[in-house]
Amino acid sequence: MLIDTYGRVATDLRVSLTDRCNLRCTYCMPEEGLQWLAKPDLLTDDEIVRLIRIAVTDLGVTEVRFTGGEPLLRPGLVSIVERCAALTPRPEMSLTTNGIGLERTAAALRDAGLDRVNVSLDTLRPDVFQTMTRRKRHGDVMRGLAAAHSAGLTPVKVNAVLMPGLNDDEAPDLLAWALDSGYELRFIEQMPLDAQHGWQREGMITAGDILESLRTRFTLTAEGEDERGSAPAERWLVDGGPARVGVIASVTRPFCRACDRTRLTADGQVRTCLFAREESDLRGALRSGAPDEEVARLWRQAMWGKKAGSGLDDPSFLQPDRPMSAIGG
Repeated sequence: MLIDTYGRVATDLRVSLTDRCNLRCTYCMPEEGLQWLAKPDLLTDDEIVRLIRIAVTDLGVTEVRFTGGEPLLRPGLVSIVERCAALTPRPEMSLTTNGIGLERTAAALRDAGLDRVNVSLDTLRPDVFQTMTRRKRHGDVMRGLAAAHSAGLTPVKVNAVLMPGLNDDEAPDLLAWALDSGYELRFIEQMPLDAQHGWQREGMITAGDILESLRTRFTLTAEGEDERGSAPAERWLVDGGPARVGVIASVTRPFCRACDRTRLTADGQVRTCLFAREESDLRGALRSGAPDEEVARLWRQAMWGKKAGSGLDDPSFLQPDRPMSAIGG
């Protein structure tokens, strides 16, 4: 069991498969990209599967989310999913992706055992997409979403970040489109995880702003804390349901008290929180020949030290040195 000193138990593992990405989203990284991790620093496919096996069979993890960077850039992704689907007990497995490449891989991922996907899409307008991502790939994402839905990777969840002056007027249109398409939309507040460290609380589009905008067109009924559980998204029934919309308000409405996540970076570091400034090395233990029991002990030790909260409201808060692409969202 991965328990911390506040009694929280981590059962949800987020695994970053690569720090590389084929978009250059303005809220994540600079236009020129970043210095990627060297291949020898990345966990191998076997190392990833071994760590997930330890997490599932020895540490009580029941859900595994594959992230990046962009996880579809990982050559061994389908095999990793297939091997993890064979574990006993079998974890629920999902993938967070920008959707580029999903059109050609959705069916194979489903056949390998993936349960569902989260696809990032911030705008319905191709020109705004190009401005925000610095790439002309809007059509690829739309086709990837459709392929995921057709393959049965459902519910297909769409993650959207609203940015001032770019797409901050699109919340109602995005929700109407998601309802019509059969996708579950979730808005995410912009977080201080950009490589440029240019994030500013002042002027960010908050959960309150998003809900106010949505209510100009829809009736929203709060689902309630009992339904939410440890999920990061607060959810609302849309026009009486059953369709729902979610808002992940990591900045203005933090949910740290119910957090059940543990995170593994692409280079084998345990992170207790997206905003943590400390990491615990598991790659070194693997490569030095440590048995599973020792790796599990190190993982438990890391999670035992998890802090009470993200610290975003603390005046002394400092952004993590590593950006979102290196951490895994």
